[in-house]
Amino acid sequence: MRAIYVDKHIPRVLLTKAIAPLWKDFVWTPLSAARAGSLGEVPLPGPRWIRVRNESCGICASDLSLLFVKADPSVAPAALPGLSRFYLGHETVSVVTEIGPGVTRFRVGDRVLMDTHFAGANCETLEIEPKCRHCAEEDYHFCTNKSEAGQRGIGGGFGDTIVTHESAMYPAPAHLTQDQAALSEPISIAVHGVLKHPPKPGEKVLVIGAGIIGLLTTMVIKAFIPEAEVTTLARYPHQQEMAERLGADHILKGEDYSAVAKLASGKFFSAPLNKGLVVGGFDLIYDCVANPQTTNTSLRWVRAGGTVVMVGSHMAPMPKIDLTPIWYHKVTLVGTYGHGMNEWNGDRKHTYEWVFDGFEKGLLNIDGLITHRFPFEEYKHAVALANGHKGKPKAIKVMMQV
Repeated sequence: MRAIYVDKHIPRVLLTKAIAPLWKDFVWTPLSAARAGSLGEVPLPGPRWIRVRNESCGICASDLSLLFVKADPSVAPAALPGLSRFYLGHETVSVVTEIGPGVTRFRVGDRVLMDTHFAGANCETLEIEPKCRHCAEEDYHFCTNKSEAGQRGIGGGFGDTIVTHESAMYPAPAHLTQDQAALSEPISIAVHGVLKHPPKPGEKVLVIGAGIIGLLTTMVIKAFIPEAEVTTLARYPHQQEMAERLGADHILKGEDYSAVAKLASGKFFSAPLNKGLVVGGFDLIYDCVANPQTTNTSLRWVRAGGTVVMVGSHMAPMPKIDLTPIWYHKVTLVGTYGHGMNEWNGDRKHTYEWVFDGFEKGLLNIDGLITHRFPFEEYKHAVALANGHKGKPKAIKVMMQV
């Protein structure tokens, strides 16, 4: 059983954080916090556990943040003692190869997607009864028992197999193509964020960022609320072209306050000591980058009484954030994470089911989003390309596959 993982070994974590920005390939050395190799033969630890063989896995920014320690070791998730090892790769398409005697959800040969495995243990995987309030509501990411004693899943998408609890995977419908199945997880991130606070028809919406999540968020908004007027901030020409193809009504090519005011039908007021402020900005902003710069920008570009949804994940403290728009303009700042359960038009179901419905109805067009494919054995090249330290190719989604 092969896997790439990162251990919460603080000296190696700090060393990787210091050296990796200067020497990217340091992460593959014995001194880094990351490891790539064999875990040996791992038996199923209980009757409701399964083994799956990976067929493909996309490379996500969160994988790169952990691998290159862009994530700060001081952030809140790192405090949980149950999270001592992070197996990389969660955008998986896998096939069940072995099941325990108590498994009822899957049979050998079923195609599955990763659900909660990457986020760690929860009441379902630990088989705790009664469940905590979050697991009882099927919000497993927020389980209050995730650091309790019990079996943990082993392996991730950056490897050949995974051993996990049956509840930590999700069945992939037969009608999905392999590429649709492979992109279901990242699309679910966009769906979860949009349905957390959906725009109203006719509202002016801004999507900040045109990486894969920003592009998918643009697509999802136009699929679910086609009457919304969507502007996408995209830096590079290939991102701008893709955003237009996915339904963006307008493209913003940089941080231009005057252009933002015009697109949002607001007014720009300059200031001598800062970048100024847009009054009457966008009704709703989805920040798909969510770093200090884009968070500050979002709060200044949204209208008074508007909402900023942080879809992106910046796994480090952000000390220099100007929060005055939250009280001065009564802006609502909303967080979202992963996928789970979503309600839309009075119907509540798992985010994946909304994605599957979107594919079945022809609302989600993924043509051209997977730009590069590598065999698993070439994981170093795949990671280098996805991380952007081997030139600047026109990559959107980099996929490793069998």
